[in-house]
Amino acid sequence: MEHLPVEVIGNIFAQLSAARDVMVASGVCRKWREACRKHLHSLSFNSDDFPRDMTTRQLEIVITQTIFQTMGLQCLSIHIDNTHEFSAAPVIAWLMYTRDTLRCLYYNIQTNPNVNILEKCGRQKLEVLDLDHNTITGVEPSYQRFTCLKSLYLRHVSISALDLSLLVAACPKIESLALDVLEIVTSDPLSTMELTSHTLKSLFVKTVGVDKIILDADNLEVLHLNALNLDLFELSGKGTLKHLKIDDVSVTHLDIGESTDHLEVVDVSNFMIVWPKFYNMISRACNLRTLRLWGVVFDDEDEIVDLETIAVSFPLLRHLSLSYELRDGLLHYSLQGLSPLENVLVLELGWTVISEHFGPWVFGMIERCPNLKKLVIHGVLSEAKTREERKMLASFTSFIVCLMRKYVHVDVQFEYE
Repeated sequence: MEHLPVEVIGNIFAQLSAARDVMVASGVCRKWREACRKHLHSLSFNSDDFPRDMTTRQLEIVITQTIFQTMGLQCLSIHIDNTHEFSAAPVIAWLMYTRDTLRCLYYNIQTNPNVNILEKCGRQKLEVLDLDHNTITGVEPSYQRFTCLKSLYLRHVSISALDLSLLVAACPKIESLALDVLEIVTSDPLSTMELTSHTLKSLFVKTVGVDKIILDADNLEVLHLNALNLDLFELSGKGTLKHLKIDDVSVTHLDIGESTDHLEVVDVSNFMIVWPKFYNMISRACNLRTLRLWGVVFDDEDEIVDLETIAVSFPLLRHLSLSYELRDGLLHYSLQGLSPLENVLVLELGWTVISEHFGPWVFGMIERCPNLKKLVIHGVLSEAKTREERKMLASFTSFIVCLMRKYVHVDVQFEYE
């Protein structure tokens, strides 16, 4: 190590996961101390890395001393659990000291009073901002402008719908936006969140307390909706969406735009589907490679996904995953048609409640996939099984053994819960 340049030593220290280890290393010798001061570009503080009996004041002092020993810090991560409430003054001092060079800020600190991160970091070189357990009020886009910000992550944040809209508008280069468990402050019982960005490429929305989400994003490629209860979700843009994921969402009206030519992945789980409307929405996705309908419930109990529709509409499909209740009288309908799924290489099939229809369904699905390479069976095994359930499971096991002998070229795997 004594022959290494201080720049290299600084880069090595930047790989340490905890600032505590950097503090120890900086005390080894003068050369290492110089490397930490002049060439360390990343620091990460986590309250779990320090002794539990360390007081809040001691933590403030340690973090202050460590940060002020550096020059040109580019990435700062501070995660302090809610047992500590810091004074605002030292936190503001850290931000003011580093903001001219800081590129990435991961911030989860309880302070009294609340520190306005947007005010302290606006108009700087910040590219990634990750706020956790924070309150944002009074956004002023003309002043608090993030000209370099590309990624914005808000977790457990309290903010009004208007301030969120203004904040996104204040980020002219934003590409990735994650909204995870947001408290939307509003006096309107029917709240609407409207976001506009012509640079946004990826959006993740989970547990956001609004009734309507209206998104205007010309270049959106990835959309992930999770744990939402909405009256309306509407996306308008230029049809650039490639990846759509919907998980545990209830929405009365879902609109992702008329143009789905670029859509490659559709992943839907724990979702009530009005199949004719949903199919009409994705039917023009001629480039679809992956389709996953998992644990879905159909609005019409006589509705079901038929393979003929999938085979004709999505000729390039390579990965197909299906799991839903197979009701009496509908099995034949789901397998009707002659069009093969020629490009499907991976097939995933599952049940939540096993029935006598599952085995024949699996067999029919495999027959429609002449080039299949991998079959994954997902199942839920309850602890207390009835005699009928045990009998069906035994019958299905025997069926699968026979199937594996017939399709020796297919890799069969099982995943049970």
